[in-house]
Amino acid sequence: MIRKSISLSLCILLLSSAMFCGCSGESATAGNAPVDSPVAAKASGAEKSKSAASASQSGKSAKSSKSTTSGKSAMTAKTRSNKPKVLTPEASGTDVHENEYAIIDTSNAKEGYFMVQYLGSNHKVKLRVIGPNESEYFYLLSGPNIYETFPLPCGDGTYELQILENVSGDRYAIAFSTTVEVALKDKLKPFLYPSQYVDFNKDSQAVKLGKELAKDLTSDLEVIESVYHYITSKITYDDEKAATVTYGYLPDVDETLKTGTGICFDYASVMTAILRSQGIPTKLEVGYSGDAYHAWISTYVKDVGWIDKIIEFDGKSWTLMDPTLAANNSNTAVGQYIGDGSKYVVKYSY
Repeated sequence: MIRKSISLSLCILLLSSAMFCGCSGESATAGNAPVDSPVAAKASGAEKSKSAASASQSGKSAKSSKSTTSGKSAMTAKTRSNKPKVLTPEASGTDVHENEYAIIDTSNAKEGYFMVQYLGSNHKVKLRVIGPNESEYFYLLSGPNIYETFPLPCGDGTYELQILENVSGDRYAIAFSTTVEVALKDKLKPFLYPSQYVDFNKDSQAVKLGKELAKDLTSDLEVIESVYHYITSKITYDDEKAATVTYGYLPDVDETLKTGTGICFDYASVMTAILRSQGIPTKLEVGYSGDAYHAWISTYVKDVGWIDKIIEFDGKSWTLMDPTLAANNSNTAVGQYIGDGSKYVVKYSY
């Protein structure tokens, strides 16, 4: 049971987005994306103020802290480049699968992504991706004649890609289906490119912010710390949005930064975009925290591997990375609920 001291934190997925059965039923998810609903009482104003002040102070001190990966001080360690490393997806046209309803360009599958353009006139169209490990991912396509980018997150193997059109009510039919054999050039690449859920480009405010937050730092770990503290101290949870968010919602990273508010999906998407723009592989994770459907992140550090289930950094190690929870609770209260992170179960990685 979530402790009363924990403020607004977890995000419950709407029932209509919880599962998919065959090719019919509105239970087909709109990308398996979490739609938020508050499940606990807010912390008191004093507690939240104290938490925000602590996070803000931590963010300010991040750049002056000692390097935790080499044991050398920031004064003596070599400064890493903060130049953005924004990868740009392309529909190259060298490997195309198509019919009258859609074009699926898998020319850059080895880079960890593919692109889809819907050609029909149906107003409710979904993409279904079945990975080599039998996991299923679902997305709502934004509209006709628009190329959208989607990741290949399950590693090497055979992927089945399906375009589903709404027939009537909550029923869907397969308008196009194809398969692609994937052999990734780099297993980290799917988590470096922009995609529908983590949408950014070289001109995005998120990219400019990443460059600023990474200035004069010495390691990827310091960049992660700097970005993490910024997000958790500058973005507040949007109760109204959580209560009214609609089916098919997609995060807008620059809009979240502009308004300074968001739901769990926004927190995870923004931090993922910023870190990817700095060349740091990052997964937007969706799954369960206890009984609540939720979104958080995992990020990759060379010589360390994937750092996941993290929320606070004590100067030596990380102990659970969930920016939504960190932004809205004291670390102590969050730790009491999360414990060792065993309550987090990943269902999807984007």
